[in-house]
Amino acid sequence: MPTLDVSDVLLSPEFLDTTLVVKRNEQTVDDDGFAVNKTTVTPFGGVVTVDRSLEARRMQAGQVINGAILIITTYRLSSGNTGIDADIVTYRGRDYRVTFVDPYTAYGAGFVQAHCELQPFDGGPRE
Repeated sequence: MPTLDVSDVLLSPEFLDTTLVVKRNEQTVDDDGFAVNKTTVTPFGGVVTVDRSLEARRMQAGQVINGAILIITTYRLSSGNTGIDADIVTYRGRDYRVTFVDPYTAYGAGFVQAHCELQPFDGGPRE
C-alpha cells in the first residue's frame, strides 16, 4: 500500500487546472409525469492527464474523433446515479462525459480519479 501523500503536489498551482467546469443535470418528474432537467454549472479544479490520446478514425460513413482524459480532484464528480445524469466536464473548449469514478485515497485523503470520454464534436478548436 502506498504511503506517500501527494496532496500538496495535486493541489499545487503548477499542476492544478482551475479552468475546469462541470455541468450536472438533475432530473425530476413534474406533476404531469414529464421529466424536468435542472442543469447546474460549477467551476472546479483538478489535475488533468491523458487517458487515451485524440484519435481520428476514418470510415466510409465519415470521420470520428475520440479520446479520453483522467481528472484527479477533490470535487465529487459523478458518472450518473438515480435522478442524475453523468457529469459533463469542459476542458480546453471540449466536452468530456464522466464514465467512471475511482477513489484516489491511497495518495491523499478526499481525492477521486474520474475517467472522462470525449463527446462528439465538429473538429474542435485549433491548438
